[in-house]
Amino acid sequence: MNNLKEKYDKEVAGKLQTEFGLTNKMSIPRLEKVVISIGLAEAKEDEKIADKVAVYLAALSGQKPVITKAKKSIAGFKVNMGQTVGIMVTLRSEKMYDFLEKLFNIVLPKVRDFRGIPKTAFDAQGNFTLGLREQTIFPEVDYRTVDKTRGMAVTIVTTARAREQAEKLLEYLGMPFQKGETRV
Repeated sequence: MNNLKEKYDKEVAGKLQTEFGLTNKMSIPRLEKVVISIGLAEAKEDEKIADKVAVYLAALSGQKPVITKAKKSIAGFKVNMGQTVGIMVTLRSEKMYDFLEKLFNIVLPKVRDFRGIPKTAFDAQGNFTLGLREQTIFPEVDYRTVDKTRGMAVTIVTTARAREQAEKLLEYLGMPFQKGETRV
């Protein structure tokens, strides 16, 4: 079993239940899924770029990503319906916990001048989105094979009903938040 999953089951769930006064075990906030997405504006001209990016996204996530297409044409962005606009992968259960453990303990501390993650990226439903500027901070990505550094968005979807519950859930799981920050 995964270390992060064990930590949730043995420590975090009990802390959250007592802290928020939850009587039903099903109402305790938990992780639902993690979505990793990369926008590919340059894939409009060259479809092969999506295949290159899919290789390292598959390496760092452990499963095959999905290439996303434009649902409708937008003249202002010069996008036609059906063009490749991005790539994404959704992680659940064991792969989700493996990815988050690697993100919290290996990848984020490796970022240059890392002072913690700001708590301002939560939405009202308790989901958290983290933007990463380059993919080479992951140990699975070989920097020699990367043609261009691309950013990615990591969205952590929780079952929390409020922002405070999701914040405490991720804090107890070990997400390195900034210290002494006031919420906006």
